[in-house]
Amino acid sequence: MILDLLTFAASFLIALILYPVAIDMLRHVKSGQVIQAELPESHQKKAGTPTGGGILFAALGIAGGLVAAVNAHAGAWPAVAGLVAGGLIGFADDQSKLRIGSRGIPARLKLPIQLLLALPVAYIALSASSGPCGGPSLMMCDGPHQYLLPFEPWLLFPLAVVAIVATANAVNITDGIDGLAGGLSAIALAAMVLLLRGAPAGEKAVAMTLAGALVAFLVFNRHPARVFMGDTGSLAIGYALAAMAIQQGFLVLLPLLALVFVLETLSVIIQVAYFKASGGRRVFKMTPIHYTFHHEGWSENRIALSFWGAGLVSALAAAGVARLIS
Repeated sequence: MILDLLTFAASFLIALILYPVAIDMLRHVKSGQVIQAELPESHQKKAGTPTGGGILFAALGIAGGLVAAVNAHAGAWPAVAGLVAGGLIGFADDQSKLRIGSRGIPARLKLPIQLLLALPVAYIALSASSGPCGGPSLMMCDGPHQYLLPFEPWLLFPLAVVAIVATANAVNITDGIDGLAGGLSAIALAAMVLLLRGAPAGEKAVAMTLAGALVAFLVFNRHPARVFMGDTGSLAIGYALAAMAIQQGFLVLLPLLALVFVLETLSVIIQVAYFKASGGRRVFKMTPIHYTFHHEGWSENRIALSFWGAGLVSALAAAGVARLIS
């Protein structure tokens, strides 16, 4: 635990020093955020704020994993692979938005790319898994009862791929309010390796490095944000978080651990489905659901703090469930 906290602190300090430089560089290359026209007026004022800040905390997470791997600490590669794969897709998407002034890579092309790059991440995570069941599994199965036996590879592998892509897009959808996705991600990452048992040293190194860098990022991303993480950051986090859950054999608990991300995504799915089925009516004022709270007069800080609290409660609940079944 002491080593984990030292890793967190070192990463926080390094990122805190580097972020002002990174923000200046992002401004220099004119990486200003493009704001969707349908968003509230308060968000239109954010146009031009540097985006792509996730590249720094993702790079630090990768560096933490490489250092751990060099020092023979097992388990770093799944999270590193997730950061690289998700970061590459996100970086390409961010660049597409900036260069051609569009909404980025079209969904019909982006989803297949996400699925394609999720394949090696899922393979690496499953290959590294040596969970309580003696091999890849969806949940712990030790103790007096066999709660979930290991799934056959032909079923577990596609589930892992879908989970990686779903988690990445859930984090991406949640990234709409200053500080929201960054804070929730730091909570989920820390809970994954500190509250759920079975995380190897290498995975802890990546997670705590990434969490420390994310907290430093929040210093500059809190309202009013001086930098956004962009798809580079949100997709990298999603891929890495899912890879960690797969490696530890906690894939079934991932939706509970990251419950706020799930609810944000469900709000979009419900809104779109009801809009089409009802001929134009809406369930929520605006989705993802954090925008509904914003329309109701909640400040961005209040939304972020409230959602962080919910994220912490869900992470503790996931840890409780894990302890009950072990």
